[in-house]
Amino acid sequence: MRIRVRPGRSLAGKASVPGDKSIAHRWLILAATAKGTSSLVDLPGSLDVRSTASCLASITNLARPALDGWASKRGSGAKGHGSTWNVRVPEGDSTPLEVEGEGRSGLRRPSDVLDCGNSGSTIRMLAGMLAAAPFRTVLTGDRSLRARPMERVADPLRRMGASVVTTDGTPPVTIDGGGLTGILEEMPTPTAQVKTAILLAGLDAQGTTTVVEPAATRDHTERAIRALGGPILVEAGRITVSPFQHEGFAGRVPGDASSAAFLVAAAALTGSELTLTGVGLNPSRTRYLEVMGRMGVRTTTSIEAEVLGEPVGELWVAPCDGLVGVRVDPSELPLVVDEVPVLAALAAHARGDSWFLEAGELRVKESDRLSAIVDGIQALGGHAATEGDDLVLAGGGVDGGVVDAVGDHRIAMALAVAALAAQRPVEVDGMEVAAVSFPGFGSLLRSLGADLEQVRA
Repeated sequence: MRIRVRPGRSLAGKASVPGDKSIAHRWLILAATAKGTSSLVDLPGSLDVRSTASCLASITNLARPALDGWASKRGSGAKGHGSTWNVRVPEGDSTPLEVEGEGRSGLRRPSDVLDCGNSGSTIRMLAGMLAAAPFRTVLTGDRSLRARPMERVADPLRRMGASVVTTDGTPPVTIDGGGLTGILEEMPTPTAQVKTAILLAGLDAQGTTTVVEPAATRDHTERAIRALGGPILVEAGRITVSPFQHEGFAGRVPGDASSAAFLVAAAALTGSELTLTGVGLNPSRTRYLEVMGRMGVRTTTSIEAEVLGEPVGELWVAPCDGLVGVRVDPSELPLVVDEVPVLAALAAHARGDSWFLEAGELRVKESDRLSAIVDGIQALGGHAATEGDDLVLAGGGVDGGVVDAVGDHRIAMALAVAALAAQRPVEVDGMEVAAVSFPGFGSLLRSLGADLEQVRA
């Protein structure tokens, strides 16, 4: 799908964003391995989350018809591997997913390979859960996922006692689990997905499991374990868990903070006032607001509730008078790694240079995002480059033209946002990939006032 964005319009109104997919992955896994009933509301229909749910359908007590009913109300139905679930989906706007869990001992060997689609979160987190399961599982995904590194998660799981075999360091991954012992893992690279995999394995390992992070990453897993009553100690970049079987729980998934970043940037680039409701305000996910603040974007947040340890509330964006360049240091980068594409969209329009230092982790996402950002901004007439693993943008604005989303949802949305302040119309090819994390992104922008339409390629 190709869209055309005509710049020049302001945005206005209130909006909500899909449920947080980072939280949804974790809560689905925890619901599927709980003892008793769990009820999840506002699960996002993004493709990545459906990949996690579909895989869980093959190894836990979840019901295929119920999952298909839930997913079909959020886009296209999830295609799974066929299993018998014991799940009820009540009618209603929020479509809760109710799961009657059997605990981790209720996990069963799948009848086929588990297809994780395009989701790195799915394959890495499930690897941690399956490392403790006493059977063989094979995890794979699409072409993009099969090129992403898996040794960073396979190595610590092996040292815990699981047999984990990768394909030259990438998927497919074969796991023969069970009989785990806790370890001390000093992670060489800060990554929340690997941290989560180790912690999930640690919940079913003998002794204690400790993860030491070189830099802070998102902490949804720690918050959920603590809220469920689990034995977890978090202190100065050091997280320790002990064996624990949790009970069923209920939770409404907060709005995705990373999805909200695109709307905040869209409002800033169009000088608009915008209110976002029901957004997750976990400090480990909203660091981008501080970075945007240094660029000149004015925002205010208000926490209204807390769900399973996650603060939720309202995010207000004030009209922006102009942007300046920014420097994001290596210590800050892990907390804004998913937002770098949209921060780059702002930086392309700022006054002065912007630097994102030691951003090499972006090379192993759904695309090589460092190259994709540079190529995209340059294609629109802007100035961007890489210096090693540093991303540099000269600012000054973009002209217009045609640009490719390169099959990456965050690149697609970042380019569409950058187009809102271009000198002339921009066409973004491959925009359908935005559904990976933000179904209805284009429609929502249009409803807020953007001049955006689908066109023939």
